[in-house]
Amino acid sequence: MVIRRIGPLSCAKIVSVLQAVFGLVVGAMFSVLSVLGAFGSEEPNSALIGAIVGVGAIVIFPIFYAVIGFVAALIAAALYNAVAGVLGGVEMDVQ
Repeated sequence: MVIRRIGPLSCAKIVSVLQAVFGLVVGAMFSVLSVLGAFGSEEPNSALIGAIVGVGAIVIFPIFYAVIGFVAALIAAALYNAVAGVLGGVEMDVQ
């Protein structure tokens, strides 16, 4: 079995969703750390700022990771198709 072509848009959609999930995990970790760091501070509004940054991380990180993942996968699949056209693709043994 030889993979001669990968659908760039199909590949980009799958990678985008996977990256969004990863971004959600990273955003959640960042959120917890920012809130914990804010509560340890002596500044008067640090807890509020930490909470805003934490919620922002949960929203922004998945979107950022999804967009970057989509673009990177789209480019990678298009490059794979160009190289596979010249070299013949990737051979796989499937049972």
